[in-house]
Amino acid sequence: MPRGRGITFVKMVPDSHFEPDDDLRRYEALLQMADLVVHRSGLPELLPDLAEGLHKVASFEVANFSLYDSARKVMRMHLWEGNELLSNLAELQVEEAACSVALEKQEPVVWPDLSTETRFERTVSLLKERGIRSYCTLPLTSAQRRLGALGLGSSQLNAYSESDVRLLLRVAELVALALDSALTRAAFQHEKERLEALLKVSTTLVSSLDVQKVFPEISGFIRNVFKQDYASIAIHDDASHCLRLYALDSLLADGLIGAETTLSLKETGACQAFQEKEARIFNRKDLTQIHSGFVDRMLALGIQVLCSVPLISPKGTIGTLNLASIEPTAFLPQDISFLKQVATQVAMAFDNARAYREIAELTEKLKKEKLYLEDEIRSVENFEEIVGESPALKKVLAQVNTVAPSDATVLILGETGTGKELIARAIHRMSARRDASFIKVNCAAIPTGLLESELFGHEKGAFTGAVSQKIGRLELADHGTLFLDEVGDIPLELQPKLLRVLQDQEFERLGGTRTIRVNIRLIAATNRDLAKSMAASTFRSDLFYRLHVFPVHMPALRERPTDIPLLVRYFVEKFARRTNRAIETIPTEAMHALMKWRWPGNVRELENLIERSVILSDGPVLRVPLAELRLALDASQHGSVLESLEREYILRVLRETGGVIAGVNGAAARLGMKRTTLQSRIQKMGITREEYQN
Repeated sequence: MPRGRGITFVKMVPDSHFEPDDDLRRYEALLQMADLVVHRSGLPELLPDLAEGLHKVASFEVANFSLYDSARKVMRMHLWEGNELLSNLAELQVEEAACSVALEKQEPVVWPDLSTETRFERTVSLLKERGIRSYCTLPLTSAQRRLGALGLGSSQLNAYSESDVRLLLRVAELVALALDSALTRAAFQHEKERLEALLKVSTTLVSSLDVQKVFPEISGFIRNVFKQDYASIAIHDDASHCLRLYALDSLLADGLIGAETTLSLKETGACQAFQEKEARIFNRKDLTQIHSGFVDRMLALGIQVLCSVPLISPKGTIGTLNLASIEPTAFLPQDISFLKQVATQVAMAFDNARAYREIAELTEKLKKEKLYLEDEIRSVENFEEIVGESPALKKVLAQVNTVAPSDATVLILGETGTGKELIARAIHRMSARRDASFIKVNCAAIPTGLLESELFGHEKGAFTGAVSQKIGRLELADHGTLFLDEVGDIPLELQPKLLRVLQDQEFERLGGTRTIRVNIRLIAATNRDLAKSMAASTFRSDLFYRLHVFPVHMPALRERPTDIPLLVRYFVEKFARRTNRAIETIPTEAMHALMKWRWPGNVRELENLIERSVILSDGPVLRVPLAELRLALDASQHGSVLESLEREYILRVLRETGGVIAGVNGAAARLGMKRTTLQSRIQKMGITREEYQN
């Protein structure tokens, strides 16, 4: 055995056959150790039995099995003194372990006298403290890999002869075989546990669409593999560009994360994994370099290592899965593959849950829209076509042809009953939004207190009676057309909110904080003179100019008398078919009377009269109740006379009071009216200041 610097390398000459040693007891012990290879399955039970068996083969007071971790370049020492396992030994770097010489050279190495060894201070001092004077190490190598080294220490000098080493080399071969088998089985068992955990994660996520409820179970499955002390999932909030943290089932996480914990991307190591789309492992030194109050709290709780894995779905990176431990070696590079698989399952579950929520919201929206449209169809079935060929109507239709393809806001002006809604629907049908919804809101028919909720919707609990969330008409009209009928009746306090929708295409529900963006085209209609409303400060000028982009003036029926015969025939056919009657003749006298009537109610008045006429007709001739028109004419003329007299009386009193309305001697007191009533009458009658001041 050549010697040098206190170390003896033992060159073993291969023999073609095995020569039995004189000490048969040793070989019996060797056979017993071979039996351990077959009957022991894992390292926890194998190593103690191997240490006990070695006492029958070799003389030693201390034995150690040093297993090599190729990924981390360390030797994990399992040291026995007598029959006691010394579990407080740390891992050693390869260059710090004396047994690394045998591992590197793949030859037995003997220190006949440890006192001459100046290297491997940590290992040698450990042995000397236990009275070890000579030491022998042998490589543990299987056919597949280098496993580490076996070390034996004796209190005697020169305790290991060449024959001892030859026998121990045989022992080392058996030990290597046993270790390789045990490590392989342990690896298979570890992989099995990981696959089982992954399957449980997948099954749990599939079982519920509420991902947050199953988070604790997921963390529990992961803990079976890693024993983490902290677990959280961070989801990226696109609006605020922050990470929203959800605690999993760990006490540390509960202490760190509240109900609404959000962190900027600079406040946590998870941001690097999120932005780089790569898993990251941060040791304590890395964490101390992240200047964040949240990370400081983690360190104060004893966290030594943090592992962040991005949650990547087909739609992109949505957040990170974060695990931390007080054990510095809890997460290793070889663990990343498993954690990525878990993260993929979680990301898919989030995507599925988000898609389900969107589908549920759309389904609910479509359900409400369907009911709304069914009501609309029932309410507008009387306006199936635009009937008429007069120049006034053709001018309107030409304007519709011009503006319909654009997304410009249209304001339809005209008297009640002229068919403003019919024109609005025609604009929608001829636009690029024809396949989307046409949503109508009659601003005069909805009470002021409910109009805001009807337009913008409300959240549950926004006001008394709001027992559930309500989607407003603006949301229903998204990507379609919103028709505001009688827009002049919108309350003054609601007009700024409508103006914001026109300008920014966004709003908030009543009681809500989330800004909702919509893409709508607005068509408005009114029978009011909005210019007078602006002068009276009941309609905002900025809203008027936003609505008055493309005005369309609907002609009154009296301005298109040539269309009356066409409308009469159309309505007669329509109502006769509905009431199952056969009306073939319209008397000439009746048609002349209809064409001469002024029709203050316009087309709607004509439609109602023809429906009544069809009901009264019991034969093929249409019976038009012309007497009703004469009575209405007399009443209107009588009403006109009374209104004229009242107007003159109010003007006279205003002149006598010098235009003073309020006060004891004002015009309102002399007329026996309230001030506001008199002001309303003055506005309605069109009385100007010049008329009573001059």
